Order: sequence, then C-alpha cells, then structure tokens
Amino acid sequence: MNCTCSAGPESSPVAEPSLIPDWVPEAVFYQIFPDRFANGNGSNDPANVQPWGSPPTIWGFQGGDLEGILQRLDYLADLGINALYLNPIFQATSNHRYNTSDYYRIDSKLGTLEDLRRLLKRAHRVGMRVVLDGVFNHCGRGFFAFNDLLDNQEHSPYRDWFHVKSFPVRAYGTGKLESYLGWWDHKELPKFNTANPEVRRYLLGVARHWIEQGADGWRLDVPNEIDDDDFWAEFRQTVKQANPEAYLVGEIWHPDPRWVGPRHFDGLLHYPFRQAVLDYLRGEETDGGNAFSEKVEGLVKIYPKGQAAGHYITMGSHDTPRLRTELGGNLAKVRLALLAQFTHPGAPGIYYGDEIGLEGGKDPGCRGAFPWDKQDWEQELRQHVQRLITLRRQLPQLRKGEIARIALGSPGRAAALAVRLEGASTLAVMLNGARARAAISLPAAELGWQEGQPVREALSGRQFQVEHGQLALALAGFEGALLVPA
Repeated sequence: MNCTCSAGPESSPVAEPSLIPDWVPEAVFYQIFPDRFANGNGSNDPANVQPWGSPPTIWGFQGGDLEGILQRLDYLADLGINALYLNPIFQATSNHRYNTSDYYRIDSKLGTLEDLRRLLKRAHRVGMRVVLDGVFNHCGRGFFAFNDLLDNQEHSPYRDWFHVKSFPVRAYGTGKLESYLGWWDHKELPKFNTANPEVRRYLLGVARHWIEQGADGWRLDVPNEIDDDDFWAEFRQTVKQANPEAYLVGEIWHPDPRWVGPRHFDGLLHYPFRQAVLDYLRGEETDGGNAFSEKVEGLVKIYPKGQAAGHYITMGSHDTPRLRTELGGNLAKVRLALLAQFTHPGAPGIYYGDEIGLEGGKDPGCRGAFPWDKQDWEQELRQHVQRLITLRRQLPQLRKGEIARIALGSPGRAAALAVRLEGASTLAVMLNGARARAAISLPAAELGWQEGQPVREALSGRQFQVEHGQLALALAGFEGALLVPA
C-alpha cells in the first residue's frame, strides 16, 4: 500500500501545563476492584465470605482487602506499574461500595485506616501513586443524613441535603421510586443536593481529608450528574490547595472538552478511545484502517493542544466487559488493542487481571477474583504488557508526544499513526486490523526519516531500512508494529 501522511491536527488552544500534574503522563495505572484482587487478611472477611474465585455476583464478597494489595505491590512493580486506581474503599454495604455509608471510614471488610496508611506509605516508597474513587453525586441509604431523613421525615434537619419530591420518603420496598431522586432511579443511591452549602462543605471536606491523608488524587464518579461548574471549580480548588500535584480524572463517557480545564478536571477516562479501538478490531469501521486512524486523531484534536496527556487511557473497567471477552477471546487482537493503548497520549490503565487474560462479561461478570495460580495466566500476554510499559519508559515520545494519522493510499484494514515530539525522532505505530497479511509502505520524508536510515521494530526487534524514500514492511493478521528510527 502507498500512503501519504495527513497534515496533522489543526491548531488548537494550548492546555496550561499547570493543569496536568507532571507525574500523570509518566504514569502507568493499575485499576483494582478491592474485593477481588487479593485477600491478605482473613480476619476481616465477612462471615459468609465466598470461596476465592467463585462466580462474581452483585451481592457476594470474596475477601479482597487493602492488606492484599499491599502484599502484591511487588507483583505490580514487576509488571511496571507506578500508579494505582482503587475502586471505592469507604464504608458501604455492597461489594462495589458506590453506595457510601461513611465517607470518613475505611470499610471494615477491607481493613482499617492504619492499613490504608501502610499501603500509601509503602506504595509511595516504591514510587507508586494511589488515586481513590470519589462518589460525590450520591450516597447509600445508610448515610447518616439520609438515615435521619427516613426517621424524621419532614422534620429532619437534613431534608434539604437531598432532592425530596414528597413525604413520606420511602426508601425500601417494591415499586417505583417517587419520593426523592436517586441515581438512575435506584432507591439505594439517593442523590445529594449539591446546591445546598452544607452538603458542599461536607463533600469538599471529604475530598480534602483523604488528600491530606496521602492519596494522590480522585477518580470522580459520574461527575456529569452534578452539572454544576461552581461545585467542580470549588472541588478542584480545594483538592489542589491540599496537594497541587493531585490528579483529578472524571468519568465522562463521551468526547467533551468542557470537562477539562481550570474549573474541572486534569483529564477524563477515555472511553471514546476504547470504543474506537474495539470497533476497529471487531470490523465495525466500514472504511477500515483509515477511518480508525482519522477517528483517533479527531479524538485528540477536540481537546486543547497538550490536554491529551492528562487523560486516563483505558481498555476496560469494572463497568465494561473485559477486553479479552470484548474481542472474542482472540489474544492477537488483545495484544493489538494494548499496543494502540500504550502508544496513545495519556496515562494507560490496566484493569486488574486483563494483563493475564482474565475474561468476564458485563457487570458483575467483569469483577471476578484475580487467579494467583500462575498456571491460569496467559504468560505471553503479561510479557507483552511488560514490554509495552518498558517501551513507554524508554521512549519519551510515547509519554509526551502528539499523535497524528498517516493516511494510507489504498483501502484496507491497516492503520498507521505517527507519534511526534519536538526534539526527538518521529515514531510510527502500525496496526493490521484484518486476519489477512498486510503489505505497507510508509513515506520516509513525511516522517522525517532519511534515505538509508535504519528503523527498528521495537516489539520484535526486527530491523528495516528506508529505501527509495519508503519503508516497506508486512504485518501478519492482527499484528502491530512500533517503528523506531535509529
């Protein structure tokens, strides 16, 4: 295939460097659903704890805890991880803990405040940051203010902490939720009234408290449900006053530059990029590789220049089917998706177990226990992740560069992207999203590569050379390449 590079992203406003903590583009995250990662202390297990590895359910606990995470930091360091994102750890009745009962208390099934302090201390000592999950749109029915409302009804001093539509407030039993607002009409998730100054003071106090305890930032749950710029501006100011290097990342599922900047967040969970990769590898992009690379470039261009470095780049989470399952169990496609992820601007995040090929459908299937028997691991996949992390450490372009499409001249499933960084050579990322072999020819001059220049494929070690102004290579089905000029 002959190809021509695009002109690159259109000019856009430059993101203020101060908005993105310096450590974020250097980070490789690992997301942990605490109940299912590792059980380090059996004494805090509930009486009805399920056997480790039981099929995940919406109600069962399997005993994972903070001590388990601490004991497995060496495993994570060996993988190359230097940042953790923990799903909620505060007191709640569910295994997912998005129905918080007490924002100032560690869930007793996960451990104690001292356990968290030991985890933070050890993680920081080995160079890992720890970001917590912040659920500030809603709470659980066990939250003190909502309990008071249920007991005292219209006489409760906390009646304006929530969106009460009628009395009596009924939070249990069958039937439709009618007397107050709950997140997506769930009775167990009453929505806060963040317009109430008392509610704001409480929630901002929580945000500040855990940063002061040593947390390195917040992943913010459904922030678009709190459609109030003043709240998030005050939230940001509060957190950054406690720690200017704290990371704020919002769970926004659609491309929307409104949510990054001085009144909102440092970056977003980049689900749109994940969807683009999955669509491409499942053959749902009708125009093939060119459409994919154009879409990827477009997802970068809609944000201020440089802002992409602040996004959290995910291929899966507790809210999605697992990557291997999404791709029909095809490990070659999984490796290709990970290559796309680790060469895209932003901080890549591995969902626990994806690096060893764990499978699982939609919630709760995606929340299975981590299998610690190495015989259950896809070792080659884990080694592929290790290699990608190592390459990010070695190549500053992958941490700080800008990405642009390379438009291939002939239709097909092959995609090409350039990764550029001022003062460094341009890299090329090649993806073959088809089962059939693809022959590709890249224009060296448009990549800044010289005639006769040697080029290394970083994953396999294969060597190429620019000849007649082109670099020619062939990719097997669902194979990728990261091309690094000498």
